[in-house]
Amino acid sequence: MKKLLPFLFMLSAPAYADMNHSISSSVKFESLSAASTADKIGSSYSISGNNVTTVDSNSAATLGGFGSVTNGVPAVTFPSATQATSGEAFSFSTSFLEGDATPGSAVTVGTVPNFSDLTSTSAGSVGTAAVAIDNHTITLTPGTGTGIVMTGQFVVDLTIE
Repeated sequence: MKKLLPFLFMLSAPAYADMNHSISSSVKFESLSAASTADKIGSSYSISGNNVTTVDSNSAATLGGFGSVTNGVPAVTFPSATQATSGEAFSFSTSFLEGDATPGSAVTVGTVPNFSDLTSTSAGSVGTAAVAIDNHTITLTPGTGTGIVMTGQFVVDLTIE
């Protein structure tokens, strides 16, 4: 019996091993909301010339340019140009970009506002879109849905120490 005693201690000693296991499945289904973005374009004016004389509408020798502002858009004065010295080379150019007016109130739904760069999207529609999880098998069916985001995830974790 004394000879079997060490074997009994070996069989009855506890085992120190950690083991963790997890399986998870998840889905995410989003329907985007309606949104609009607009960029307001500003006004710009430029003038350049060589061997010219400029005169604005007030007969003042000026370059022209911006005046008083109404609803975010400045009034502009365009000068007339004449050759300074007859028979000599000259050049003259002017350009003007009228910016977007600042609206005084919100735009009515369905009305296009007065902005040069406008993006508008309608709200998402689920339609016949469907999501299913069966024994960690994920099925995402977009169907007739518009403006939706579907995400499926299957995760297996195994830790042995």
